[in-house]
Amino acid sequence: MARVTVEDCLDKVDNRFQLVLVATKRARQLARGAEPFVDWENDKPTVVALREIAEDYITPAILDEKAEAVEAAEQEMGEALSAVEEEQAALAGGVTARPDETPAAAPEAGSDSGDTAG
Repeated sequence: MARVTVEDCLDKVDNRFQLVLVATKRARQLARGAEPFVDWENDKPTVVALREIAEDYITPAILDEKAEAVEAAEQEMGEALSAVEEEQAALAGGVTARPDETPAAAPEAGSDSGDTAG
């Protein structure tokens, strides 16, 4: 397909606004290095995205991919956060569970520290 028009794409999506969202998402993917489903033909990513939509390679389902990716990332972050919180709790419990260790303090006045003034 040499030229693509909005009308070529409108019967593939619900409305013009959805077309903008679908084309934008796909154009960004292409700009970041995603493999095109049609010949590039020296076009800009936006034109390639519209051609892919017109030829039914890309559908509005592409908009759901972000939600799935975000959910997966949020789950991974939640698991990582839980692991960090557990580790911090274990470390905090470990520090208070050792009464034999005292923090290094400055020598008190009158103690035999070897330093004598005078």
